[in-house]
Amino acid sequence: MASERQTDQDYIRPVRRILIGVLVLFLFLVFAVWRIDSPRVEQMRTDLIDRIVPSFSWAMRPVTRVAGMLENVQSYARIVEQNQELRRELQQMRAWREAALQLEQRNAQLLDLNQVRIDPQLTHVTGVVMADGGSPFRRSVLLNVGARDGVQDGWAVMDGLGLAGRIAGVGQRTARVVLLTDTASSVPVLIQPSGQRAMLSGDNTAFPLLEFIEAPDELRPGDRVISSDDGGVFPAGLLVGEVVQSRDRRLRVRLAADYGRLEFLRVMRARPVESIIDTGSLILPPVPPVPEMSQDVILPQGPNIESQPDG
Repeated sequence: MASERQTDQDYIRPVRRILIGVLVLFLFLVFAVWRIDSPRVEQMRTDLIDRIVPSFSWAMRPVTRVAGMLENVQSYARIVEQNQELRRELQQMRAWREAALQLEQRNAQLLDLNQVRIDPQLTHVTGVVMADGGSPFRRSVLLNVGARDGVQDGWAVMDGLGLAGRIAGVGQRTARVVLLTDTASSVPVLIQPSGQRAMLSGDNTAFPLLEFIEAPDELRPGDRVISSDDGGVFPAGLLVGEVVQSRDRRLRVRLAADYGRLEFLRVMRARPVESIIDTGSLILPPVPPVPEMSQDVILPQGPNIESQPDG
């Protein structure tokens, strides 16, 4: 057995060497022929390619399919990456859109509240909320405007949308605002369209109570509530909110002011109403001239009372 294996190895080795030598020679010849720059050799190469390549098309089909599949997989991977990138950009655009809306609202609010500490003849002065001085039993904030800006006690305060409270304490540079939700706040209001008058009283909740209503049956949820000038406390016509009905069937007001974002507050200058103390001069129609009497006219004379005897 060992001798037979040795014999096989003696035959296989020379054959292998011959095949390798032939293959190397063939490759060398192909390389040499391929590198020869001659028209005849070029024609031969072209004929060889035309004869061999079409016959191997069946062998190239799997390679072409695999190459197409790899290209499709790469294309899908690029599409997935682009989709993820577009989603990230869309999320960023949504964030920017929200920021743009907030900036637009802030810009509109600032444009409306840009009368800060200027001509005292204007209708309002604007201050920035410095601190929230509220507590579980008190609802108030501090503004950075005070007596030097002409602010006085009792003036109405708005946030740009609706009535927020009133000034209750003025310093030289600061002022305290008692909000409508505070228990110490009582504001006369007018309810539209019924024209009912009531008192808005805070109870430390987000929805102050409506009290002392003339005809509660005429009110409906959603009715508009504005300030009234009764008592000369607030200017008339300031938006307060709308009527809502609580679970206990009591009428309350959903305030128009956004108490969650009190950043700028507008102090309305209350101008005292001049009272009329006299009736003034009446304008009478012109009096026609009295005609002069002629001397020729004899006036009738009555009986002489003095000439009659007494008794």
